[in-house]
Amino acid sequence: MKKNRERFCNREREFVYEFKVGSQCLELRMPLKFPVQENASHLHGRLMLLHNLPCFIEKDLKEALSQFIEEESLRDHDRDAEACLEAVTSGEVDLHQLAGSWAKAYAETTLEHARPEEPSWDEDFADVYHDLIHSPASETLLNLEHNYFVSISELIGERDVELKKLRERQGVEMEKVMQELGKSLTDQDVNSLAAQHFESQQDLENKWANELKQSTAIQKQEYQEWVIKLHQDLKNPNNSSLSEEIKVQPNQFRESAEANGRIYEEQRKLEESFTIHLGAQLKTMHNLRLLRADMLDFCRHKRHHRSGVKLHRLQTALSLYSTSLCGLVLLVDNRINSYSGIKRDFATVCQECTDFHFPRIEEQLEVVQQVVLYARTQRRSKLKDAHDSGNRNGGSDDKTKNADRNYLNVLPGEFYITRHSNLSEIHVAFHLCVDDNVKSGNITARDPAIMGLRNILKVCCTHDVTTISIPLLLVHDMSEEMTIPWCLRRAELVFKCVKGFMMEMASWDGGVSRTVQFLVPQSISEEMFYQLSNMLPQIFRVSSTLTLTSKH
Repeated sequence: MKKNRERFCNREREFVYEFKVGSQCLELRMPLKFPVQENASHLHGRLMLLHNLPCFIEKDLKEALSQFIEEESLRDHDRDAEACLEAVTSGEVDLHQLAGSWAKAYAETTLEHARPEEPSWDEDFADVYHDLIHSPASETLLNLEHNYFVSISELIGERDVELKKLRERQGVEMEKVMQELGKSLTDQDVNSLAAQHFESQQDLENKWANELKQSTAIQKQEYQEWVIKLHQDLKNPNNSSLSEEIKVQPNQFRESAEANGRIYEEQRKLEESFTIHLGAQLKTMHNLRLLRADMLDFCRHKRHHRSGVKLHRLQTALSLYSTSLCGLVLLVDNRINSYSGIKRDFATVCQECTDFHFPRIEEQLEVVQQVVLYARTQRRSKLKDAHDSGNRNGGSDDKTKNADRNYLNVLPGEFYITRHSNLSEIHVAFHLCVDDNVKSGNITARDPAIMGLRNILKVCCTHDVTTISIPLLLVHDMSEEMTIPWCLRRAELVFKCVKGFMMEMASWDGGVSRTVQFLVPQSISEEMFYQLSNMLPQIFRVSSTLTLTSKH
């Protein structure tokens, strides 16, 4: 059947059009290859321009050309259909196989014949957890999660102590070797010892990584099985042990708050809150907060079980499967890993508590790497085609070289997303790629970092992230070149751009009230903080308070 179809493809037919100009009778001939891939209107316009045809035949020529293409295409379809029928009647094609293919295609493309999708384990567990966290069993769930968190924290503490002892021992060994260098030992001996030390560290780190991975996997399985069992018991009102399962006292769980000194000391936070209205006709109220805090403070769990910390964790758990998610923006480099800088600190925080709902941070980054690899492959093939045509036209190949150089990396302004249920106050982390250009004082509203913020806010609108934390100065740490004028210019730029993006949100989501938190580094001075606080109401329209008094 394919042979018969190929017989009618790529066949040329001549289009003939006759018209009169005065007393002259002229004829236009043009070969057309069927099936015609080009739009008939575009083809007609090229004919008029190429042959300098008179304008009074334009409409008639277009109708004749469209009719010719339609008639010849219809004839090809008829010939194709006749050839297919002939192949069936002659026995060249199996009739039962053809009927089965048609039935399968119809069933797969028609909704009423399609099989219903089977719910996955993740979806079932999500529904069960959502029911329990909004029930009297919520405190029990949080206490159990805290117990698991303490267990993993102790493992991490043991790992850190063991790694520290190994490095101290290796440091003493290296110092002794360096003292003998040039006497009884050579550079080769020093290099050999350094290689042995590196290999020993890698072996120890791999050992602890495997142990942590195994422990978190066991915790996740135990936790999910316990949640499912508790939900089933809740459905059985005759279960006498149900009240004992739910009314577990917190002191039954391990609380070793100051056990190994891994308490995160809270530095004094500065905070200012504002209520604003944005929009031309239909105004939407938003909440803005300016904070002097570490970005990872919104991620870390506190080991001491105070009521405030517990309320934060409860709020995060209650909104995990809701339309009010919380997110933050992390500024990262162009490599997708968790080996350096704030990426390493963030991954460490994620590892301290088992994620019972989403894959581990390492697994999510592996998926992101695969997606980036596929996207870069597609982009490079397009750039290669453009490069080939550019070379024919005398173009440059800078873009192609740049694409090859950054083949597996994200570019400035691009971001990737990770999901979390085990962090203190957030559910979503936006990893925004920035380069050293953000430290300069001359970036504009078209800078990749600013445009990346716009795209992040757009994702927040389409995926129900109603609270987002943004580094106001587009840096996590201050440096010498970041003077007071630099900070004021940068804050003004980010404030104005975010205001514009928030006004765009009204067209993206219809106007949903949101909370935007602007974070500045801990090392910034109080004077600088209050200067930024005074700048915010000058850029945004802050709601004024109304005092009501009664008349006597």
